[in-house]
Amino acid sequence: MRVRQPRQESEQEPQSLDRQRIDRWLWHARLVRTRDAAAELAGSGYVRVNGARIAAASRQVRTGDVITVALDRAVRVLKIRGFAERRGPASSAARLYEDLTGASSSADANLAWPEPMR
Repeated sequence: MRVRQPRQESEQEPQSLDRQRIDRWLWHARLVRTRDAAAELAGSGYVRVNGARIAAASRQVRTGDVITVALDRAVRVLKIRGFAERRGPASSAARLYEDLTGASSSADANLAWPEPMR
């Protein structure tokens, strides 16, 4: 009879979440309804990571990366704050990112539309 050897420590530890595929992150952050939709969005060029357009859903992202996503009629700019192992409720998904859309769009709006002369 063969005795089974215990696993090494590295095999027992859970995977460190210091990076994640962009399609999984978009799905976990609840920006899209399905992972297939996230993969299609990333693969079709509607997602930028740190200003560079990506072409593959397998692109790895890290904490601190700035994601620009073109969704329907809106563009969202998000800073990645963390990762999740599985998709959870909207309240926990909101903790995965910081929304930079409001800060940048209000500043741009003030520059783009000057006050009319009276």
